[in-house]
Amino acid sequence: MLKFLSSTFTLFLFISLSFAQQKVWLDADTGNEMDDLYAIAHLVKSDKIDLIGISSAHFNNADLNVFEKWNAYETATLKPVEESQRLNEEILAAMGRMDIPHPLGADRQIGRAWGQQDPRDSPAAQAIIAEARKMKGEEKLHVLTLGAMTNVATALILAPDIKDKIQLFSLGSWYSPETGAWNKSEFNIRCDLNAFDYLLNLEGLDFTIMTTTTSFALQFDRDETYDRLDESVEIEKILEDRWRIQNPQDKTRVMWDLALVEAYLYPEWATISEVTTPPENTQRKVKVYTEIDAEAMKNEFWRIIKE
Repeated sequence: MLKFLSSTFTLFLFISLSFAQQKVWLDADTGNEMDDLYAIAHLVKSDKIDLIGISSAHFNNADLNVFEKWNAYETATLKPVEESQRLNEEILAAMGRMDIPHPLGADRQIGRAWGQQDPRDSPAAQAIIAEARKMKGEEKLHVLTLGAMTNVATALILAPDIKDKIQLFSLGSWYSPETGAWNKSEFNIRCDLNAFDYLLNLEGLDFTIMTTTTSFALQFDRDETYDRLDESVEIEKILEDRWRIQNPQDKTRVMWDLALVEAYLYPEWATISEVTTPPENTQRKVKVYTEIDAEAMKNEFWRIIKE
């Protein structure tokens, strides 16, 4: 009888662990372009992970100070992080998932324009800290960032004790697998270079980067996308409207953010290489996505959205 009970307990423990899903936090500059919305919709609908939070990221950049328009926005009245927050809430409401925590992020970079690493505290940073501290034993909170890395960098600056409880996956920078050369002249990085440098320099942080070099392979056709989205389904209408309003002139769009989300969810469709950080940073190893199966990712997006 004792042997039977022991075997039953072992089987129960195995089944429980098998169904325990990875806890994931998503940080997104949703207001910036259109691909964030597609990435968020996919991640919210995925049954592969436990999405425990979505925070809003800013997309402050120099163009907002000198041009009258940014995408479809009037720059004079645009508040980047608030626009990201508004869209996050709109998506969650449309998908019936307002139960997912969705705190507001920082409204600007850490430090100053000339550098430094003063944190930029926010409800988002505090929520990341709180969730990371809940991780037990070998558990880690997986944080995915689709824009400026301000919120996660701030969390790590304010609470150094959570470094070993976070595994970070971020979209940003250019990287050549052939030459090993980095290029930080990329939008997400330019929005908070200080945060990216801080994270690259943070020894012991488990950091995986989806570069724009690699994610460029995932592109959607405008007319095909319009044809496949059903305007009678609220979230699909939001996705179609976003393209029609923000980028109607673009016949194709690179789905940068979706590439990171799908590479994370389906590691079999992505190649990861361990590489050395840029020469100006602390010399340590980080991981970089160097290749993706863009066709498989595209097909999976449509399967998930249409389920």
